[in-house]
Amino acid sequence: MVLKSINPYNGELINVSEELTDNKIENLLIQSNIAFGKWKRTKPDFRRNLIETVAGLLRENIDEYALCITSEMGKPVKESRAEVEKCAWICEYYAENAERFLADEPVQTDADISRIHYEPLGTILGIMPWNFPFWQVFRFAVPTIMAGNTVVLKHASNVQASANKIEDIFTGAGFPSSVFRNLVLGSGRMEKIIKHQYINAVSVTGSAAAGQKIAGITGLGIKKTLLELGGSNAFIVFEDADLQKAAETGIRARMQNAGQSCIAAKRFIIHEKVNGQFIDLFLEGMRNIKIGDPGEENTEMGPLASIEQADIVENQVRRSVNMGATLVEGGIREKAFYTPALLINVQPGMPVFDEEVFGPVAPVSVFKRTEEALSLANETKFGLGVSVFTKNLDKARDLVSEFHDGAVFINSMVKSDPRLPFGGTGNSGYGRELGIFGIREFVNVKTVFINKT
Repeated sequence: MVLKSINPYNGELINVSEELTDNKIENLLIQSNIAFGKWKRTKPDFRRNLIETVAGLLRENIDEYALCITSEMGKPVKESRAEVEKCAWICEYYAENAERFLADEPVQTDADISRIHYEPLGTILGIMPWNFPFWQVFRFAVPTIMAGNTVVLKHASNVQASANKIEDIFTGAGFPSSVFRNLVLGSGRMEKIIKHQYINAVSVTGSAAAGQKIAGITGLGIKKTLLELGGSNAFIVFEDADLQKAAETGIRARMQNAGQSCIAAKRFIIHEKVNGQFIDLFLEGMRNIKIGDPGEENTEMGPLASIEQADIVENQVRRSVNMGATLVEGGIREKAFYTPALLINVQPGMPVFDEEVFGPVAPVSVFKRTEEALSLANETKFGLGVSVFTKNLDKARDLVSEFHDGAVFINSMVKSDPRLPFGGTGNSGYGRELGIFGIREFVNVKTVFINKT
């Protein structure tokens, strides 16, 4: 069987990868386990120098990698370039901080000496999606490798060119053989891989359905799992908000990457007194988005990653309109393109409110009282992030603990940052990536208790 990458802009076949045989996969996992035995004993300075070299390679070849991302999944090339730059940033962040994050921590007890010691687990499997083909991999792999683990990657079938380039980057930077390896195979063979004796833990970024299935498999083997799944982030605008800023931020939060982001703003909850003004400003900005060839520098939105993905979004909007939502503008599909859409009169129970909509669709609901806004925001199975726009910062701070999400951003869009933990609750998953928490996800937190006599 082969894995194919098809350019969603023009339908051209751009990459074909032959799936690995069972024997090759077995050998690859054995080699990864052997590599772990050596890699875990390397010095922090050695790891630091290698990951800094990775950052350098990313920047030196940024145009090549950006074009690869754009060709495989349709993201505007300037967004792809920013994605590669962010990958270099995370390399530099953990180069600077990994040793400190993993240093032994003394603890005062009745022992002569007691401390917390952090040790790597082994080979960690990363199952990654297509929407950020480089960033999702680096977000997982960099802290995991810097902690002393080895990594095998199962990337999405439609972005194998990106997966191969990422493996080449680690190899080209001088990482020992099999510290990072790409598994070229489809999803249908993953259960056997997850259960393999040399897979010690699994990190998954994907849908809630995929996370549930994989968590069930890892649970049977009592293997550590990190799940970074979907989201249906609320974007709340109070009556005292800076509406111009809220609208401009909302457009970026909903429309970047053609809305194909777990942390995108997906449910707009607007106070009734400013709802009309906000919608006017939002529509003005939405109409100015330049849609076209993602390879051109001035393009702001390309196609969705596939015709199938555009079909899903179109269907979610159609079903919501049939249930009473009003499509104010947009929502026209042509092959993999889907024009930015704004819907009003959106209520819980509609697909665009209840489900994760992975496309450029902005559903608007209206509230009168703060309690109603909180209720609407929390009426979801997801819990990844919330944006709140208000000039009353005391009120905003008081509201933070009322949301069950993994992140609350005040007067800003939800975004990931190497310096801050990233993850959610509910159907958005569990565990945390990035920051000090990210590098400690796949380690054995070991208690050391010593009496001298």
